[in-house]
Amino acid sequence: MPRKPVTTREAMIEGAFALIREQGHEALTVRNLAAFLGCSTQPVMYQFPDTGVLKELAYQKADAFHSAYILAGGDLLEIGIRYIRFAEEEPRLFRFLFQSGRFSGLSLEDLIRAPEAADVLAAVRSEGELTAEEAAAFFEPLAAVVHGYASLIANNGMKYDPDAIRKALLMIADGIGRGRNQND
Repeated sequence: MPRKPVTTREAMIEGAFALIREQGHEALTVRNLAAFLGCSTQPVMYQFPDTGVLKELAYQKADAFHSAYILAGGDLLEIGIRYIRFAEEEPRLFRFLFQSGRFSGLSLEDLIRAPEAADVLAAVRSEGELTAEEAAAFFEPLAAVVHGYASLIANNGMKYDPDAIRKALLMIADGIGRGRNQND
């Protein structure tokens, strides 16, 4: 009778997530994960003969973690602030989620309309009582600015200053809102 696996598939996914969080997505190899989990490479290779599947499952876990983090903000301003703060607190996860080539070739509009952004767009719609099209039009320039701040912070290109960021986001949102109202 074969031995029960000591390292489960779920533990490997958790381990991959933790390894990426601690060392970055570049560190996710079978050898590194096995060392991180304290096992040989054999159980990892048995569970994940295609390491792309492991990386995808770790990505899904990181995405769910990120979504829960930012959506705890409630209103749109707080969601934006939390998105940027996530980059400051979890730079390796941020780079894995948004700078590892997963979205190569997509436009900002594609990203906003992706299923992963549905909860944030729903918050935009409910906050301003907007149609789906109006919410996307309002959110697109704001998302570009928020992501720009987050990218700079995650890559040590800018210091995290929550007061300055909050002030800038309020000014930008106000300008977008005014521009939208002038077009009505």
